[in-house]
Amino acid sequence: MVEVAVAMIWGTAAQAQVVVTKNAGGKVGVDVTRLQAAGSATSAQALRVLKNDLERSGLVRLEGANLGAFSVEGAVTDNASGVAIRCTMRTAGGQVVMNQMFGHARGHEAAHQAAQAIVKKATGKDSFLTARLVAIGVAGNAKRVYMADSAMLEPTPVWNNPAATICLKPRWSPDNRLISFTSYARRFPDVYTYEPASGKIACVASYPGVNSGGAISPDGRSMALILSKDGNPDLYVLDMTTRKLTRLTNTPRAVEGSPSWSPDGARIVYVSNSSGMPQLYLIGKAGGQPTRLTFRGTQNVSPDWGKNGLIAYQSLQGSQFQIAIINPATKVERVITPYDATYEDPSWAPDGRHIAAARSIRYQSAIYLLDTEGDKPVALTTAGDWRAPAWSH
Repeated sequence: MVEVAVAMIWGTAAQAQVVVTKNAGGKVGVDVTRLQAAGSATSAQALRVLKNDLERSGLVRLEGANLGAFSVEGAVTDNASGVAIRCTMRTAGGQVVMNQMFGHARGHEAAHQAAQAIVKKATGKDSFLTARLVAIGVAGNAKRVYMADSAMLEPTPVWNNPAATICLKPRWSPDNRLISFTSYARRFPDVYTYEPASGKIACVASYPGVNSGGAISPDGRSMALILSKDGNPDLYVLDMTTRKLTRLTNTPRAVEGSPSWSPDGARIVYVSNSSGMPQLYLIGKAGGQPTRLTFRGTQNVSPDWGKNGLIAYQSLQGSQFQIAIINPATKVERVITPYDATYEDPSWAPDGRHIAAARSIRYQSAIYLLDTEGDKPVALTTAGDWRAPAWSH
């Protein structure tokens, strides 16, 4: 057991020193046994989501009555307007650190808000619980983009165009204003953006041949694209205001794909098979000589460069893809998945600790939450066929 002193402030003038006791796994114990649902199925479901959120955060552990560093009491109620969660959070010594109401028309959204606040008060750290996910839902021959909450509850399609039955690799812009993806809505692969606030769909890249990638830069001004309009698929950067294209690679005997920006927007990681098999490469935003990043694993693809500076990717280890992370500065890498299935398409959660990925067994895929610090993978979907998850920022 270790003890960590944490300064916590409540009210407008009072400040106190709270000693938070963590268990050996580094998690803060929280007792929520006195947070009760009002008896309806809707309220009970919201409470279950809240408890699941706390356990998935990786930062707190649910404790029994009168145990743990904090306790939460209150009620989860619902009516025609939605769900309300009243939370009073106290230290083990009885000091109130939070007294707040959370409400939303959708019960699980209210639960995410409450859980996020509880985690923040208990640990001082932000989690991913109020973030959103997009993913590809597969039904028959159709592959559509869906948007959902952090638990993949009630996913909704972002584009109901009957022609847009084949969509690939959705991802959020860094400001969460747009979702980009590739679609065959006009028979050929083009890059589109979807604006959740307005519902607007726009075609961004429809050059002759392959259009894919669609990674928007951290400043929102540029988009990294893979285009084959000049030959083999190469890496380009599109100025989203002037429409000027800058070609970054020219590899006539290779194929490139899956660009992802560094957090500072200075570099791009992408996939190229110029060495014979797909591997990760780095290049500056204005071009220059690419440098190879990965050497272990026979294939390394689908990189996602997180705000924590680490790159997550899928690596072919033996006969199955696994999720690995690499520090591009030190080249230190490690596999984080348990070799029990195929894992693909990693995406960093905004907490910089968790990753969403597609876990596949016998050609059926589900979205899983992976913890880079050791908690077991958690299934976010238990029905249907889901691929290519991507977190909001």
